[in-house]
Amino acid sequence: MRYGWRLYAKLVVFPALAGAVLLLGTVCAAADEPAEKGREILNKWQSSVVTVKLVVQMRAVVEGREGGKNERKGEVTGTIIDPSGLLAVSLFSADPNAYDSMMMGDEAPSFKMETDITDVKVRLSDGKELPAKIVLRDKDLDLAFVRLTQKPDKPLPAVDLSVKGELQVLDNLVILDRLGTVAGWSACVTLDRVQAIIQKPRRLYVPSASFIDIMGGGLGCPAFTLDGKVVGLLVLRLMPSAAGGMGSMFGGMGGMLPVVLPSQDILEVAKQAPQTAG
Repeated sequence: MRYGWRLYAKLVVFPALAGAVLLLGTVCAAADEPAEKGREILNKWQSSVVTVKLVVQMRAVVEGREGGKNERKGEVTGTIIDPSGLLAVSLFSADPNAYDSMMMGDEAPSFKMETDITDVKVRLSDGKELPAKIVLRDKDLDLAFVRLTQKPDKPLPAVDLSVKGELQVLDNLVILDRLGTVAGWSACVTLDRVQAIIQKPRRLYVPSASFIDIMGGGLGCPAFTLDGKVVGLLVLRLMPSAAGGMGSMFGGMGGMLPVVLPSQDILEVAKQAPQTAG
């Protein structure tokens, strides 16, 4: 009987187990494909994602009179879009007060916050910092374009926005970012999916990542398809709240939504950016 069981195991059980192990390995390999592609994209494009350092002078104006001044230093993510030294960032992350009138509505007509960005530096992936200047703003698209004030020693590693990458709902997104000082400005990558597609007034991709995650450092980051094509940049879509005030706007985030703005829209606006930062 023992010999009969051994023969049965050799003929039936062991091949079945081997087949199950092979199938499991195939499933695991397929499930790991997005991770492999994400690492490839990170290795290829991480130098195109940089840190933009800003010094902002802020002053409150109440009923036409200056109510106080203060200086704020900050860092935002920028994406190099031209080897000559042109970058794109989210206007909201660089200068949220640019949207002050939209957020405040008519609730506080006698109060406004004025800002002046007095210093801009671009920290490249190798740690070198270069002086720069904001040369163009577009509130509708939540974009600001930053250009180096001096020509770089060599062409910068720019993402190719001319290679069009399109996605469908639930397709994978690979989002590159760069962490801050506490992490040594390390490059990082996130795997995400398209949650929805907005068609009007223009095509926008809605990622599934939470609003808090995006605001933690995701705006201005490039998003890629799994085959490495640039879909666009993460920006913030803003709309005036129904009540016209900041409080209702932030309640439920009804008037603010992180989206991926397609590459072709960014390229179209970038053509208007001055060729020099002088």
